[in-house]
Amino acid sequence: METKTRNIYLVPYMLWIVLFVIAPIVLIVYYSFFNVEGALTFDNYKKFFTPVYMKMTLSSFWYALLITIISLAIAYPTAYLLTKTKHKSLWLLLIILPSWINLLLKAYAFIGIFGTYGVVNAFLETVGIGNRQILFTDFSFVFVSVYIFIPFMILPIYNALEKMNPSLIYAARDLGASSMGTFRKVIFPLTIDGVKAGCIAVFIPALSLFMLTRLIAGNRVITLGTAIEQHFLVTQDWGMGATIAVFLIIIMVAVMMLMGLRKRGLDLVKR
Repeated sequence: METKTRNIYLVPYMLWIVLFVIAPIVLIVYYSFFNVEGALTFDNYKKFFTPVYMKMTLSSFWYALLITIISLAIAYPTAYLLTKTKHKSLWLLLIILPSWINLLLKAYAFIGIFGTYGVVNAFLETVGIGNRQILFTDFSFVFVSVYIFIPFMILPIYNALEKMNPSLIYAARDLGASSMGTFRKVIFPLTIDGVKAGCIAVFIPALSLFMLTRLIAGNRVITLGTAIEQHFLVTQDWGMGATIAVFLIIIMVAVMMLMGLRKRGLDLVKR
């Protein structure tokens, strides 16, 4: 009886997965085998391995990796400080709050901030540096991307730090470990799962960015996400857009599996 009840509760979940996860992926794979004229072909997959798309893939990886590394470098000490401060809930709310604002609104806000007559250039003029081209540069793209994704890096690291037993840190210090040694051999290894979760939560969406590449980078940064948008909305080559999306899904799944395999490998070593 309990098994039947549990199976009934699984039905809505399975329907959701089929309709909004499996069905869209099947449609993407289906469209990837058609060219712009609607004829069945494998040319889209051949075209993906040309230098143009390979360069685009490497560019996407580079920017996603750079955004992830910078986010981690800022998020880890921030999360650590959060565990030591009072009113943790308030500070967490302030960190999470920007993620509730629409991405388009945030992008337009930064256009105003980094623009020719924006706040940043006004400050540079005041201190005597002069007007600078900040918007439509790699710097502005990476800066805004990090700002948008950093809450997703802070939260899992903060949760991992909160769950850590503080007596282990005290024991390491009593045994003569330095602050850096304690961090390297105790704190960081015990919070590695939070770091992995944060890196996945930042790297995967950063890999497929397209809106910020237009609004903030001014198409100076071309990623796989930009190419997908271009093929679906501009060139109307749905087949090529779907093909890029297929490879993007494969890359995302591979990254998640790699993280999972490394975790299982570490668990086996510990045993």
